[in-house]
Amino acid sequence: MPKIIIIGLGPGDYSQLSLEALEIIKNSEILVLRTEKHPAVDYIRELGISFISCDDIYDSCESFDEAYKSICRRVLDFCSEKGQVVYAVPGHPLVAEKSVELIAAEAGKDIQVIIIPALSFIDAILSTLRIDPIYGLKIIDGLNIKGQKPDTKCGNIITQVYNRLAASEIKLMLMNHYKDDFEIFVIRAAGVKGLEHVEKISLYELDRIEWVDHLTSVYVPPAAEGARYRNFDDLTELMESLRGDNGCPWDKKQTRESLKPYLLEETFEVLDAIDKGDISLIAEELGDLLLQVVFHSQIAKEDGEFDVNEVITGIVDKLIIRHPHVFGDVKATSESGALKSWEASKREHKGIDTYTQTLVDVPGVLPALMRAYKVQQKAALAGFDWDNAEDAFSKVYEETEEVREVYKNGEKAIIEGEIGDLLFSVVNVSRLLKVQPELALRATTEKFINRFKYIEETALQLGRKLDKMSLQEMDKLWNEAKQHV
Repeated sequence: MPKIIIIGLGPGDYSQLSLEALEIIKNSEILVLRTEKHPAVDYIRELGISFISCDDIYDSCESFDEAYKSICRRVLDFCSEKGQVVYAVPGHPLVAEKSVELIAAEAGKDIQVIIIPALSFIDAILSTLRIDPIYGLKIIDGLNIKGQKPDTKCGNIITQVYNRLAASEIKLMLMNHYKDDFEIFVIRAAGVKGLEHVEKISLYELDRIEWVDHLTSVYVPPAAEGARYRNFDDLTELMESLRGDNGCPWDKKQTRESLKPYLLEETFEVLDAIDKGDISLIAEELGDLLLQVVFHSQIAKEDGEFDVNEVITGIVDKLIIRHPHVFGDVKATSESGALKSWEASKREHKGIDTYTQTLVDVPGVLPALMRAYKVQQKAALAGFDWDNAEDAFSKVYEETEEVREVYKNGEKAIIEGEIGDLLFSVVNVSRLLKVQPELALRATTEKFINRFKYIEETALQLGRKLDKMSLQEMDKLWNEAKQHV
């Protein structure tokens, strides 16, 4: 069977080569080096051992991904031609070596791949900085910095900080998680005698260092106070503490039922902040609302029912399932098409086989205008809807006349029913005009309060009180208020 022997050259000079690796190099018929830019290569030359370098591939390719694929192809071609090839890489073959990953995948069952381990640059960094990884360590590929996030609670080693541009991109990513002046370590040529260089700097200085190259890595220590933000774990752990034995008496006493008013209150406070357009207040109120989710999840966790991770998993899975037009093969090019796709997947997932059941499932605790809107919206998905807003307007006029016809008879139940029909028809108009009636009425109520305030303040300036004024006088001030508020 064809064979590829992959050896690690270690992070430094030839003294870090294992005896096994050295023997394999000496006896190799075909030796391929990923790069000859390594301290141990001079020793290989001194031994009179010939080799093939892949540095030419880096010069001819436009991206690292393309280069690694070409290197993989070269090694496999030599193996196919000679039956056996030795491929040598810096450090440990299985640490930050994309080419080794590609070779192992392409070799499959037809080619035997043997890995000869070695010290890695990670070992060298740990030794240089005297770090014990038992306390937590995350390794991040600098070439895939957008796909990986650091963990502020443990140390992070970022590899392949190969030039100042890469250092700049890494700095910007890290600044999303750490304060600008948080101290980090920049390490060049870790473990290489005479070349190793370590410098402790503030994060904002990372892309100002001129000596970064392909041998450079960055170590970011655990951030006790240096983290830019608190994270979700901080919130859940705090909530657990507040409900714990030594926690807050009020928090420990709360139940799902007792928290219901706060959940409702925080929801409306978010809406109020949005209406005010106050960005910092919106962020604050969203935090209060998020606390309610974590609070309920902690109560459920204590009762062995579920925890916040199940809540998050549930909504992520639901979003994927409910968006077959994004993550599946369903096509939807418009908002209405996306809504139909959502409702269809919802009915399928819940085993609902009638449109009526979707109407019944609209929560009865919703504000009446909001519930009417959602019920009409779901009925419209079955095709039960007005063709346009003009037709819906006609229904409003019709229902208005019916209210006029019955309000004089004094039968409250009949009047109430006709008023309900009128409101329902107004909701239909607002829906077809893409206006949320609940929000529209809230805004109008606020506008009414402000205008009422204007007429009262104006009346007082005139030495009058509202309850002593005629309706005609107040109406005149009301018309003035409409010009100002």
